[in-house]
Amino acid sequence: MPGIGPVLAAVLVAEIGDVHRFPSADRLCSWSGLTPRHYASDTVARRGHVTKQGSKLVRWAVVEAIQRKTTPKIKEDRARIEARRGKNIAKIAAARKLLTLVYYGLRDAHIRALARQAA
Repeated sequence: MPGIGPVLAAVLVAEIGDVHRFPSADRLCSWSGLTPRHYASDTVARRGHVTKQGSKLVRWAVVEAIQRKTTPKIKEDRARIEARRGKNIAKIAAARKLLTLVYYGLRDAHIRALARQAA
């Protein structure tokens, strides 16, 4: 996977462990602390900063991978979000997308989205 070398892959596999304990990629992202806080009261809901509850190493590894090299789709999404929301928010959103790809790679041992982009 672009951006994830042997060291970052080892960190992700060691920290995540058995990926089948997470029912979906969203749950893995939530566990790693890359999802925004959600404040709700009656009919008003607003989103806050990322929770940062979970594995610091997983967050560090995916953010490092995003800053190096990544897929063209994630790079395009990051540029689009960066133009609208700012550099740091775009970085975390791209890290969340990469962690989703990592989830499917560990679960299925194959990432179909990457195969589609190469074709």
